[in-house]
Amino acid sequence: MNGLKNQLDMIKLLSALCFVLLLTGCSGDWGWYVVDPTTPKGQTNLKFLLSGVYYTIMLSVTAIVISVVVGLLVALPALSSNKVLIGFNRLYVEIVRAVPILVMILWVYYGMPQLLGITLSVFWAGVIALALSDSAFEAEIFRAGIQSIDKGQYEASHTVALSYVDTMRFVILPQAIRRILPALGNQLVYMLKMSSLVSVIGMQELTRKANELVVTEYRPLEIYTILLLEYLVLILIVSAGVRWLERRLKNHE
Repeated sequence: MNGLKNQLDMIKLLSALCFVLLLTGCSGDWGWYVVDPTTPKGQTNLKFLLSGVYYTIMLSVTAIVISVVVGLLVALPALSSNKVLIGFNRLYVEIVRAVPILVMILWVYYGMPQLLGITLSVFWAGVIALALSDSAFEAEIFRAGIQSIDKGQYEASHTVALSYVDTMRFVILPQAIRRILPALGNQLVYMLKMSSLVSVIGMQELTRKANELVVTEYRPLEIYTILLLEYLVLILIVSAGVRWLERRLKNHE
């Protein structure tokens, strides 16, 4: 509870700081009036900026769920003694990790539809690109987590006639997930930050909204400061949630 309380206190402090800036920075070269919540224009601009929160969260959560599933499926061959399966794992991880995420977004949005003869919306192009880029890192996290489980757990599962799938489902993965939860939480934070790159293909998330408002208001310092605070608050909330989940899982051990 102390960790969550500290995160909430930090959010309150940032909100207070933002309010002070709004009150004190409305003269000279400062133009905080464009995001001043006490004026109708400022309220309109803030609502416009905040309207991107939904798409940022949906994009990030959908992509991280897909990347976790794909990452787990890619990690399992690395645990095999079959050289072909191990080679597939290494090839996938090395190739995907080598591609910059911005390049992946552009390729998925512009290249994949032409290559496969399909139509992709901006949202799903962003989800696929983010999920693919992150899946290689998820695969390495899962591989390390599973390999950290004592081999005696596998042997005990075999003695009670559990299949490979049941062994993974009921014995190995629950223990591995507890160990890799901080890393998974870090990847969600990473995904939230990288979702800003999807703005280059027109996704109406936080960064795109801020860019559009800068074009109309010509106040980049003030608008991008609000954008920074939006991401900061989101990430602090996610971090607090991950820590709460860690403590809850630890209490159930």
